[in-house]
Amino acid sequence: MTTNSQAITVRGGSGAMFDRIARRYDLLNRVVSFGIDQRWRKKAVRALALPRGARVLDLATGTADLALRIARTHPDAHVVGVDPSRGMLDVGQAKIAAANLSGRIELVEGDAEKLPFEDDCFDGVTIAFGIRNVPDRGAALREMARVTKPGGRVVVLELSEPKSGIFGPLARFHIHTVVPRVGALLSGAREYLYLQESIAAFPPPAEFAELAEASELDVLTVRPLTFGVSCLYVAEPRRVR
Repeated sequence: MTTNSQAITVRGGSGAMFDRIARRYDLLNRVVSFGIDQRWRKKAVRALALPRGARVLDLATGTADLALRIARTHPDAHVVGVDPSRGMLDVGQAKIAAANLSGRIELVEGDAEKLPFEDDCFDGVTIAFGIRNVPDRGAALREMARVTKPGGRVVVLELSEPKSGIFGPLARFHIHTVVPRVGALLSGAREYLYLQESIAAFPPPAEFAELAEASELDVLTVRPLTFGVSCLYVAEPRRVR
């Protein structure tokens, strides 16, 4: 499953693909998730358990939705957002300026697999709906562990495909049928069909938690959200050096 997932990621989840849908990305998220994605982000920010004056890294920051929520929830925090898509970052920068938060949120074009930061320099690290787009997820998770201070948290929020449960068939219909069709219609880009493929190919929660454990992280909790359509992973860096 991991091999197929990585192949799809390389083919479809590039920065160039997200450049093409950047202007409508926020609308797409709200429509295909019925607005529940904002509630999931709120839970991710709470799971960080940040200290006062925290420095936070938000990977796959995209249009800065999560970075903005972190900054608003913690008025004394400084957030660095990293994303490979220049188009997404441009949209995010405009949102940050409109919120008068340019002094506390910095956006950087970059790669989650090779971060340009020193060891132990962030109080918390987040990545929302982005880890499935990383070709080498283990490398990205190790980088998250490396840059997080001892006792800090790494929080991963990712979509998943429920395999069981009473609402499983309905959730799978939504992912396989509603998401790609509505996404393609609203974005005007066939590349949005990639979303459905990447969700289906992403490993189940237990398997992804094992990968995190093998990537210098100690997993604290794995929490399915909204009947398993999304999952929240909370971990701490394991100090081996």
